[in-house]
Amino acid sequence: MLKNVNILNKRARFDYEIIEKYTAGIVLAGTEIKSIRLGKANITESFCEFNSHNELFAINTYIEEYSFGNQFNHKSRSERKLLLNKRELKNLARSVQAKGLTIIPLRLFTNEKGIAKLEIGLCKGKKNYDKRESLKEQDTKRDLDRIKKAFN
Repeated sequence: MLKNVNILNKRARFDYEIIEKYTAGIVLAGTEIKSIRLGKANITESFCEFNSHNELFAINTYIEEYSFGNQFNHKSRSERKLLLNKRELKNLARSVQAKGLTIIPLRLFTNEKGIAKLEIGLCKGKKNYDKRESLKEQDTKRDLDRIKKAFN
């Protein structure tokens, strides 16, 4: 079992411009948290949506079935409810409806108490030229780091 689980969504930082970040709790079954603590989860293809009752759900999040689970095992891709304050939920819902932004999971982690948390971001999609810009910035930063290392 991993002590600190930290599962990142690297694709989100490339495809989206992150405007604001929130940390949300997740409603999980017993076998789901056991799989997360083993590090067997993936959030690269997931996104978040509001239902008719203004509750936020993480959709398409993959948590592998627990290998020692029996008939009480969970579904690997199911909707999972996210826990936020009412004020935060209203702000997110208003931003998504008015500005056309999306909510993307950025990181799935466990805190020091062993509770699973999901860091979500209010994001705006990047265009292809924006992606090329970020790749150029990464290349120049890498070149500068190499020059600095060679100089020292």
